[in-house]
Amino acid sequence: MKPIAPGTVIFHRYRGYGVITSVNLLTGWVAARFGSEMRTLDLNLSSDEVQHADGTPILFRHAPPDRMPHARLMAMVRELHSAGYQRLYLYNWPKPSGLHWRWHLFCGHRDWMDRPWREGWYGSGADYNFNPILGWGDQPGASAAELASALAQFDPHGLAQALGRDEDHSNWFAAICDVLLPDYAFSLGWSAGAMPASLPVIPVRKGLPEYDGPPLPWPPGWAGLWHGASLAAPAPKMSKLILPANAGDV
Repeated sequence: MKPIAPGTVIFHRYRGYGVITSVNLLTGWVAARFGSEMRTLDLNLSSDEVQHADGTPILFRHAPPDRMPHARLMAMVRELHSAGYQRLYLYNWPKPSGLHWRWHLFCGHRDWMDRPWREGWYGSGADYNFNPILGWGDQPGASAAELASALAQFDPHGLAQALGRDEDHSNWFAAICDVLLPDYAFSLGWSAGAMPASLPVIPVRKGLPEYDGPPLPWPPGWAGLWHGASLAAPAPKMSKLILPANAGDV
């Protein structure tokens, strides 16, 4: 499916050409303006036969987009790690419902608790559900390489702080991506209660089954932050669970 976002020109067989003003990726509803600057019309992408301006059908029900961008963010971070920006970190805490989630990129010193905040380096479902961009000049549906390029152009000074080596974290992150992408994302948050023994995992699209792969370890340095947290079982070892046999020790 071609990306849709506010500003996308569409065609409706009864209303003619219009412009989308808002998008809700969870429900498939959009608001569009047809001729009048003051009035909008709500349309359902699954049933109202909405088309792109060139006549391409918008088949939301048949090809639903990711309800959250965390898998795309993971792919981008892995690509930047490979390019030498290993001091780039992704703190994300999506909820299984998909209704309330956050993400936060930071770089420099790997401090999970005291993270620096930069404009365009964090986001939430409240924004993304209606405007599916990440906020640094990226386009809806952009690839990992396109996201990385847009971030570098948007904040070159910020990204420069991610240059450097953090092999413990980058190896962990690459192994997690190999297991989860493109359909699942990890979360660094959990519901009330004891800290889970393994990393929480959620699907990024509707219709996907719950993750049933091997238990995944928390990132380096994470478990030590939660003194007194009880685990249901010992944390799994990365090298035994998710690294290829020839990958070497993490």
